[in-house]
Amino acid sequence: MTEVLLAVGTQKGLFLGRSSDRATWEFTGPHFQMNAIYSVAIDRRGGRVRLLSGADSSHWGPSVWWSDDLGSTWNEPPRPAVRFPEHTGSSLERVWQLHPAGDEAPGVVYAGTQPAALFRSTDGGESFALDEALWSHPQRAEWAAGFGGQGLHTVITDPRDASTVTVAVSTGGVYRTTDGGQNWHPANTGIRAPFLPDEYPEFGQCVHKVAADPVDHDRFFLQNHGGVYRSDDGGSRWQDIGGGLPATFGFGLATHPRRTGTAYLFPLDADYARLPVDRRCRVYRTQDAGESWQPLSRGLPEEDHYGVVLRDALCTDDAEPAGVYFGNRNGEVYGSADDGDSWSLLASHLPDVLCVRAAALS
Repeated sequence: MTEVLLAVGTQKGLFLGRSSDRATWEFTGPHFQMNAIYSVAIDRRGGRVRLLSGADSSHWGPSVWWSDDLGSTWNEPPRPAVRFPEHTGSSLERVWQLHPAGDEAPGVVYAGTQPAALFRSTDGGESFALDEALWSHPQRAEWAAGFGGQGLHTVITDPRDASTVTVAVSTGGVYRTTDGGQNWHPANTGIRAPFLPDEYPEFGQCVHKVAADPVDHDRFFLQNHGGVYRSDDGGSRWQDIGGGLPATFGFGLATHPRRTGTAYLFPLDADYARLPVDRRCRVYRTQDAGESWQPLSRGLPEEDHYGVVLRDALCTDDAEPAGVYFGNRNGEVYGSADDGDSWSLLASHLPDVLCVRAAALS
């Protein structure tokens, strides 16, 4: 029997759920009370399960903690794990993303931050060093801040080659390195930026999230500020795949853990209300790489629903069948144990849900 761990980061702490059948769940928390949890990672490499949490205290500031006993105890380094070198003249505002690399890079964990920067750890997330090449990129000075701040919120590592890493910045766009971070190149061709005079710039797009296909490692899906895209060549070129959606604005995006061409997102109104389309709670799924989209709503609220799903609050696990999960700003967490075909409410009345991560433990 497979046990699944569900980590739910909220505006006021981290909640951890465990289930052996994905029908009944036991939650603990909040861990890190009064801390906003913007990033969580579950690292299962090396025969252990390590949880990483980007906790943001309004009093003490942001920090990265880790636990090797499924959250029973937590460790914080005596010196900040993520900090900007003095020569940058910057200080850490938030850790938006924690991403363990694959088995080809043991011990490597990436952190995406605000201000937008990439940090790399080689000791499982206990200490990090700034990627100086991306920080000194000549285009970085022209990156703007999105409505939620200037954050590097997506990190994707290529399982075939540890030196190939893709990141996304709001508002800077997608950047890619193929030499381990020595050189970074914008990868935004075809992504529209309707708020700029040149609607198809080399960089400067307000990318909300990028997710990688589990089988075709050159294929990515992208949720833009307005637009949903796919790349079949590692981000060199992007094509619009939002034609079958009720709206192309949104934040959350995830891919199936095993099925190629299968992705999930949660569309929001394109106007500044930024609420669920038609005020209905619906996840949309494609199973043909964006050629068509199907609404998934069985078990979800049918009407008068105002729960907004943020960029890291939609995810999948790697159990069989795949589990799909999302949390919203109403403090609700929903889950599916059948690839998204049906849903149930797993938790309610939580603080605003900021991020969700899930993984099979056995």
